[in-house]
Amino acid sequence: MSARARDVARGPAIWMLALAETLAYACFYYIFAALIVAWQADLGWARTVLAAGPTLSIIIAAALAPVMGRLVDAGRGPEVMAGGALIGAGALVLLAVSETPRSYLIAWGVIGLAQAACLYEVCFAFLIRRLGDHARPAITRVTLVAGFAGTIAFPAGAAMSEGIGWRGAVMVAAGVAALILLPLYVAAGRVIRSAGLPVITTAEADRGALTRALTRPQFYLLAVIFAAVSLNHWMVVNFAVPIFLDRGAGQGVAVLAASTVGPAQVAGRLILFRFEARLGTGRTTLICLAGMIIGTGALWLAGLAPWLIFVFTAVQGGAIGVMTILRPVLIATVMGPGGYGAIAGAIQMPALLAGAAAPLVGAVMLAGPGVPGLLVLSLVLVAGSGLLARVVLSLAASSGGASR
Repeated sequence: MSARARDVARGPAIWMLALAETLAYACFYYIFAALIVAWQADLGWARTVLAAGPTLSIIIAAALAPVMGRLVDAGRGPEVMAGGALIGAGALVLLAVSETPRSYLIAWGVIGLAQAACLYEVCFAFLIRRLGDHARPAITRVTLVAGFAGTIAFPAGAAMSEGIGWRGAVMVAAGVAALILLPLYVAAGRVIRSAGLPVITTAEADRGALTRALTRPQFYLLAVIFAAVSLNHWMVVNFAVPIFLDRGAGQGVAVLAASTVGPAQVAGRLILFRFEARLGTGRTTLICLAGMIIGTGALWLAGLAPWLIFVFTAVQGGAIGVMTILRPVLIATVMGPGGYGAIAGAIQMPALLAGAAAPLVGAVMLAGPGVPGLLVLSLVLVAGSGLLARVVLSLAASSGGASR
């Protein structure tokens, strides 16, 4: 089984899922940032109205995460992802024809359902259920490719909105979801299932797993860690340019530095890809959190030496890129594989909500204590996460690794 799982983890089905996740993030997530300028120019709505759309979608995705996890636990991972692609295509059509804020928000609400079904959490849960210990290299490959989703979405959205209008651009995204994304999920699922790999957990192990997990402190510690990391990252990244300007960078340098966060994520995953056999999940998690502390410290000192903002973007981007891979593996290691989908979905809910709240928290901090206060909060969030991670890893070690 181990050899077959290893072959699948490095085979064509994983690269199909990698391409699928890239397109899913481009169509259902980054489309807002790629087209917001065109929406503002054409629709004339307030930025708060436009921003309410993706915020709503994230809230709905968070609420549905445990439900999707249970469906994966029931063996329906590929069907969930394929169904999400189809639903997302329909939602994008609705978005393309929206004329009022109400229809716009309804479209984003349905996109939230697609996000819950298609994005990383369901994909990772399916891979962990099928590949077990070999899921980490497979997840690394998926995120390595999907890290370029924004790189594709931004120029494609800008070019299409200028050439065929933003409505035409959204219709193209709908076509991509229906005609490319959907078949990719179906094909990848068939290939992985045809490999004859037994599922890692049984129905008996899955039954009641979430209820048991809710009685253990590790569950809540992991939820707090991932929520704090998410809040910290998106709070800073959403306001990266004004923060960098405050630290003394010029406009051009600030924009350039902000644009390096995405490539840094890919670079971090490449490093993990290269050394994945030598780095344990726990140790790598602590290294990433320590790196975030160093990066935030560099951003603080950038007031004296503005070039340090590039140290921040390199370290922060690399660390969050690796943490994306480590999150599902750490959950499976600490909580055990039984009922992974439902447990991971429940743990991820606070992180998704924290990401949705991050722009508001960042705006409040900048309007009040300013950039220094925001950076202090950032340090508290990351340092606290590091301390909690050590506690979680100690508890996991004392119970013999993955728990029952």
